[in-house]
Order: sequence, then structure tokens, then C-alpha cells
Amino acid sequence: MPGINLGESIPPHTAHAVSVSLPTWKANIGYEEGEEWVVGRMVTGYPRFFIHKSIQAFAADILAKSGTQKTKAFLFPTHRIAARCISFVRSQAPPEIAASLITVHLVLDPMRPAPEALATYCPEISAVLCDQESFPFVKQYWQHTGDGISSRRAEFCHSLFRDGLLRLEGGNSSNTVLANPKPCRGPKRYQRPSSVDATKSTPPAQPNQNGASVDTQESESFRFLEERFGRNLDVSFVQPAKSAIKRRIAGALRSSSELSHTPPPEGEMESNSRGIVNLREDDIYLYPCGMSAIFNSHRALLGARGSMKSINFGFPYVDTLKILQKFGPGAVFYGHASESDLDDLEKRLESGERFLALFCEFPGNPLLTCPNLVRIRQLADKYDFAVVVDETIGTFANINVLPFADVVVSSLTKIFSGDANVMGGSAIFNPNSRYYAALKAWAKTEYEDTYWPEDVMFMERNSRDFVSRIERINANAEAICDVLRTSPLVKRLFYPRFNESSANYEACRLPNGGYGGLLSVVFHRKEQAVAFYDAVDTAKGPSLGTNFTLTSPYVILAHYQELDWAEQYGVERDLIRVSVGLEETEHIVKVFKEALKVAEAVETQK
Repeated sequence: MPGINLGESIPPHTAHAVSVSLPTWKANIGYEEGEEWVVGRMVTGYPRFFIHKSIQAFAADILAKSGTQKTKAFLFPTHRIAARCISFVRSQAPPEIAASLITVHLVLDPMRPAPEALATYCPEISAVLCDQESFPFVKQYWQHTGDGISSRRAEFCHSLFRDGLLRLEGGNSSNTVLANPKPCRGPKRYQRPSSVDATKSTPPAQPNQNGASVDTQESESFRFLEERFGRNLDVSFVQPAKSAIKRRIAGALRSSSELSHTPPPEGEMESNSRGIVNLREDDIYLYPCGMSAIFNSHRALLGARGSMKSINFGFPYVDTLKILQKFGPGAVFYGHASESDLDDLEKRLESGERFLALFCEFPGNPLLTCPNLVRIRQLADKYDFAVVVDETIGTFANINVLPFADVVVSSLTKIFSGDANVMGGSAIFNPNSRYYAALKAWAKTEYEDTYWPEDVMFMERNSRDFVSRIERINANAEAICDVLRTSPLVKRLFYPRFNESSANYEACRLPNGGYGGLLSVVFHRKEQAVAFYDAVDTAKGPSLGTNFTLTSPYVILAHYQELDWAEQYGVERDLIRVSVGLEETEHIVKVFKEALKVAEAVETQK
């Protein structure tokens, strides 16, 4: 998938792609600087950082009908999530800024016909309307929590809104139906010729039994909804798809042939790769993205255990630390995930300090460092704090961290999906955790299933060959490591098999598990890194875990405003991160060798 032009989606021609092409080092800098020659060409971006154009279009129409002078609208799937956004802004912004926010809710119009099953999936929207001053604070909530709506939800609900079936709560239908409405046929790929298109004049509206005006075009709208709802939101399939996803996450679903409209008995979960015989499907919670899983796990622990500081152990993915710092009483940060960090933590615990939870990644991003989960578990049991492990990079096909954790989170967007066209996240509550009962009690009243059905079905389909893909990716990653390790240009190579913390990885590696598809490389000189990146013939952009190799100057993209801070923890600003894909091994090795030759030429021209 090389040769993608600047700003195009990755994968190309994919409406809901989760990455965007930034093919040169200069383009990445331009993106971070907000330069028009880059951002003006972007058709999409990573969803929590770039608001998808389908969401932007829907938000613009809501603003147009809200009767306010607000300049932006952020869309959330429920009233409660929108309310949390408002509460966050109140905690972070001056009172006058928080007071300026407006919330509007869109609900199905009970006066308009629609398939009964439509209401089952709650195609409702809560919009937080803001001005320029409050925008940065609302955007923080959107980015950090991952609780905004997905682009597929926006696309579907926008079509309902334009057709008048979704309206402002508390208002009347005339406030939301666009002037001179056309029958909504949804996005172009769902459109088809109809008798309405051929009609030159519209018959007068007829009153219904309540005296309200009913447009005869409603029958066409109803047919569209039945057809699209039946095709994309098959009621009979969504719950089994969720069940299949959960069972794959548990390592209990052995093949796609086991997927049926009738979920298998819970007892069959006793056979799973997690080694937890009492693990049940309802211990696995699905979220619209990985950050939402992390954010809501943090919320669950605060609700279950009370307000205490957390620990971020190891150099974190950027928004994990922000969540722990901004939502609740704060966090203690250990950026190296080293034994000396654990020594210091133990001293704090011995002196009487107490914590809510320790959050860590296994391995970490981008240095692939693995914390000592055996020792962390021992400290957690002795000093009463929860352990939350993000296994996104390691993947449960290679490692098993659940026995060491109270909660395991993962971004399903990454290698579990692979196709880079859908978001998703998960959280597993370990049934053997001392906090299990309290977490389940919290979830009973507070968990909201906001995973949009269309996204569910894409995720289920994409993940069917997850395990077989991992094996190929593991092998390709090791082959690339062999090339980079022997190059005199390479200063450091980061990969779980070769890191100083490799013994910690081995403690969690499954008997047939590999070392994953993520690696990072630092060259001796910046010029070499730039030349290598510009030359490497792979897709280049944000995200990881794709079925194709995806290269990124990760630190530039993730920490551009805090490069000096990142370097304190060994994360050098010119680091290049490689997410390895499914290409033929011989081909991908050749790609990296040729890019190294270009970087070598820079050295000879010195």
C-alpha cells in the first residue's frame, strides 16, 4: 500500500479509514504546525484527533437548526456522556466559559413512521454547542475520553435528521426538517431511483389522526429505512456479533463457523486462552474505541473504590496519562517502568501512601518496554491497589496478562481489526479480582453500551482471522529487526525480544506466542532518520496494528509540543515507529534494505 498521496486516507478510498497519509518527514511537521499545505489536503485523520467529515457535516446542520450563534458542535451518543463533557469543562475552564455551553438532544420523532427495531439501537445524539473560547476544552474531552460518536453513527443519524425522523427534543418537527426537504436516501451508495424522483409536483400534505401534517413522502423514507436498516443494522445479527467479538477477546471462539444467531452457553468460556476458568462473556465490555475503554475503566475504579490518585507506570500513550491527570485527583508518573521505579513506588507504599490503581501498557509505546507484572501484582495484593494493563501492542494471541491484572483493556481498532476501517475497544474485569464485585455493581448502573451496530459488524468480520494474521506479522517483524540490528546506521532498536525487559515479556508470553508487530528504531543522526522515513516504501501515517506495514515518526506526531519532556524518558524525538503488516516477508525485507541504502547515501555525503 505504498505511494499514497499526502492527505489521502489509509487505506485509500475508505470512507471510515482510521489513518491518513503523511508521506514525508516535512509533512508530519507541517501537520503538527497546522500548515495549510498539509491540513488543507487531509480528507481524514485519526478519529480522536481529526473530526471525521461526516461528523462535521452533521454538526453543521445541528448548529444551523439550533437557533444559536455557537460556532462548533461536538456530538455524543447519550445525554449522560454529554453531561460528563460539561462537567469536565467546568472543572478545567473559567466559570464564564463553562457557563456558555449549550446542550441539545436529538431523538426519534414519535410522530413520524420508522421501523420499530430502529429504536432498539438508540439512534439519538446529544450535542454540546460551544464557541471559540470553550472549543479547546470540549475538544480535550472528545480526544481524551474517546466518547464521541463514530463516523458511521454520524452518517446514519444525519440521514434521519435530514429526513425529519430525528428531531430536537422538546421542539417540534418543523424546527428540524430542512427547508424543501427531499426524501432521504442516505449516502450515495444507498441511493436508488424512486417514483418520488420522477414526480414534478408534490401532493398536498394530509392530516393524520392527531391533526399533524404528514408528508406523503414519508412512505419513501420508511422504505429507505427498512432497506438500509435491514442491510446494515440487522437486528438478528448484532448481538451474536458482539458475542463473537467477546469470545475472541477471551480466546474462546475457535473459528468463524461458531458464530450463529444463538450465542453459545456461557459454560463454554471455561475453555479460553486467558487461563481463567470462571471468565464469562458479561465480564467483557465493548466500547467505541480503545481510549473509551481506558477512560471508563478509570471511571469504574473511581466509582468502585473512591477518589484516590492513580499510578501511570511506564511511558504512556499520550491520552492515558491525560485521563489520569485530569479526571479525578491526579496521578503519580513513573516514566521508565524500571525496577528502580518499582523500588521507589514500594517505598511510597511502605510509608503509607495509597493509590487507586496502577495503569501500564504491555509492552509500552513506543519503546516496547515491559513492566514487571509479577512484582506489580505482588505489590498490588499487599498494598491494595488495582492493576490495569493495556495489552493492545502485545495482543492476547502472544501474551496473557489477565492473571496479573484486575482489568485488561485493549484497542480493538488496531491489530484485532487490522483493516483500519473501524474503531473499537474492550475492557475485561477479572472475576478473581478483589474488586470484581464492586466493579460489576458499578457497571450495572453506569455502563452504557454505545458501540454502534454498524461498527460492531465490521469489527466482527475483520477479526475472524485475527490469530492467523498475528503469526505472519510476528515473523515479518522479526525479519525486519534482523535487518535493522545489523545496520551501522542504527543507534537503538526497540522490540520486546531484544529489550532489557525481555524477561518480563517472557513471563507473560504464551507457549506459541511471538513478540508482536511493533518496533521502533533510532538512527545516529537526524538526517539519516529523515532520509530513511522519506524513502521507505510503505504506508506512512498514524495508528498501528494494520494489515499493511505502517511507518510513523511517532514522537513528532504524539509529543510535538513536549519533545524535551519525552526525551527525559529515553524517547528520542527522531524515533521512527514501524507497525509491521502481512506483506510477503521477502518483499518487506527488501523495502527496508532499500530505505537503509538511501540513509547510507546521506552519510557518505556528509
